[in-house]
Amino acid sequence: MKCFEKLVRGHIAALLPPGFDPHQFAYRTNRSTEDAVTTALHAALSHLERQGNYVRMLFVDYSSAFNTILPHRLVYKLGELGLPHPTRMWITSFLTDRQQRVRVGQHTSTALSLSTGSPQGCVLSPLLYCLYTYDCTSAHHSNTIIKFADDTTVVGLISGGDESAYRDEVERLSVWCRENNLLLNSTKTKELIIDYRRKRTDIKPLHIGGKCVERVADFRFLGVHIEQGLTWNVNTFELIKKAQQRLYFLRVLRKNNIKEKLLVSLYRCSIESILTYCICVWYNNSTAAQRKALQRVVNTAQKIIGCSLPSLEDLHSDRCLKKAQLITKDTSHPGYSLFTLMPSGRRYRAIRTRTNRFRHSFYPTAITKLNAIK
Repeated sequence: MKCFEKLVRGHIAALLPPGFDPHQFAYRTNRSTEDAVTTALHAALSHLERQGNYVRMLFVDYSSAFNTILPHRLVYKLGELGLPHPTRMWITSFLTDRQQRVRVGQHTSTALSLSTGSPQGCVLSPLLYCLYTYDCTSAHHSNTIIKFADDTTVVGLISGGDESAYRDEVERLSVWCRENNLLLNSTKTKELIIDYRRKRTDIKPLHIGGKCVERVADFRFLGVHIEQGLTWNVNTFELIKKAQQRLYFLRVLRKNNIKEKLLVSLYRCSIESILTYCICVWYNNSTAAQRKALQRVVNTAQKIIGCSLPSLEDLHSDRCLKKAQLITKDTSHPGYSLFTLMPSGRRYRAIRTRTNRFRHSFYPTAITKLNAIK
């Protein structure tokens, strides 16, 4: 069945328009959590370049998002996207009248027929959810809705203290959720405010469904800890803590005379992967002390294994350059328009920056690195 689902998935993907839902970053080629975070932060940082501006980021939580999909509404949306009638009817059959049982030990419950939701664990479920939520887009140009599967983030760019567009966007999102049978969990939904204004005014709390949304100082956004000051202290601490725990296993294997090649493989998959997760997002804006602390983990691993390992600075540079080159070849990527060639056609136009925090973010850094190899 899963093999057949892969064929159907390929068939549906081939029928979708090229610019389909550019801010949905899950289950798509050349998209990752790193792309989602860089897009959200670029919108915020470019807006914060102007004095008097601040940003409100709403991290929306849904209750059992995959289980609340309405098949008939999904099929209607597939029709709007231009999918043929036989394909839509097959999906209707796939999602309705599904038999489900619960087994505990030797005991099995009676069968229950389900006609709501997309079954988790199926190959098609992630794509169907993305198709179901493709029309969840921002209504105001000052807001951006970033999606990674069911993780939804509303980035509100506030100018002159006018929050009407942002509050209207959140209200529209609440209405959209009700119309599409998605349960917005206001208790787990959090809000983060990035505000560098010298003369700060009291920012009124946000309410969803009559409940006040909790305001937090930091939030784990797609695995990256975002702080209200964008200082990366919490993110660095969590990375070091997790990586140091893995060093113990490296030491144990070394004591048992495991070959160097296998130790390097273990380091790359279990330690380096942690230290470099979304490294294009945070490394360039981290402090010298934070970088040294992270590099010490690499140096410790080098001593344990007994061979040299690539530094985090080199890994960051290589990955930024590689990601930038991929984006310049993908016209559907949200960041593609930021890479504009100069009239000569040899170099990319640099992004104007006023502050170091924006200058050291991913897109200005990536353009600089691309121009350096031209």
